[in-house]
Amino acid sequence: MIFPPTADGQALGMGGAPLGNLFSAIPETVAQALLEHVIGDGCRTFDTAPHYGNGRSEHRFGHALRDRPRASFTLSSKTGRLMRPDASTPREQNSYVDVLRFAPHYDYSFDGTLRSIEDSLQRLGLETLDVAYIHDIDVATHGQRQAAVMRDVLQGAIPALQRLREQGIIKAYGLGVNDSQVCLDVLRHADLDCLMLAGRYSLLDQAGLAELLPLCAGRGTRIALGGVFNSGILATGVRGGGPLRFNYSAADADVIARAGAIEDVCAEFGVPLRAAALQFPLAHEAIEIVMLGVRTKEEWDDARRMMAVTIPAMFWQALLERRLLPPGTPVPSGQQP
Repeated sequence: MIFPPTADGQALGMGGAPLGNLFSAIPETVAQALLEHVIGDGCRTFDTAPHYGNGRSEHRFGHALRDRPRASFTLSSKTGRLMRPDASTPREQNSYVDVLRFAPHYDYSFDGTLRSIEDSLQRLGLETLDVAYIHDIDVATHGQRQAAVMRDVLQGAIPALQRLREQGIIKAYGLGVNDSQVCLDVLRHADLDCLMLAGRYSLLDQAGLAELLPLCAGRGTRIALGGVFNSGILATGVRGGGPLRFNYSAADADVIARAGAIEDVCAEFGVPLRAAALQFPLAHEAIEIVMLGVRTKEEWDDARRMMAVTIPAMFWQALLERRLLPPGTPVPSGQQP
């Protein structure tokens, strides 16, 4: 096991993008109170990245965690962007607001990866990381430069992380991406301990990982899964009348119809949609934990309640019978009638 569950056994961890001020600013006192609440509630797996607020998220996680017993938590961060001091950098960029005055520069080289981990440890105030992910190496991020980025990853970043693992500075490494294809591309050339994937395997969408998940299960590559609500549509449902988003964009008619059909089955069996969305992906043997980015104590507490909801086996069977899940999709065992 790479990612420990909560103290009472829920496979749930805390993601750090919101604490980098994703979309809107969180005051420092509120951020620290949230972290104290989540830690006090038994969370033991945390994820952050230099990209999240140009270092702001790492500073906040470090402040909350650095004086606690090191064995009491697992913390991951990411490589691929170096932060250089720059007073002219915009305070709002890449969907983050009130970012720190650093300008990000992509660097997946051997030396750049070593520097990235060293910088992260400085921001965190820690001497080791549990997991290091190579961040955002897909075509959507790099366009025509993606082939060169892949060469740097294979020839630079991965050998650097192997060295750091041998030295005990990190315990495991992998990729932190939103694109399953780049995971397959890298796994053709290298072994990885783990992956962090966002929004590519959910109650609403399983096609994106049809090839990757069995490969990871066979090779022992563990997955920390984010984006289980697909940017919100599986958190709110489709009946509220507000704007509906799916994987960072406006949901189209087919997605809304499918989400509505799943919501109808939830209503039929008295199952909260959020509970089904959180519990579903953990049925796959490759997925070890669900990572949830929360902005408030209430969001964390709600997720904890939803993870504890008992869902009948008949609910999952109904989703399969009505072709709302592909045949053969792993589902939770559920409570028998």
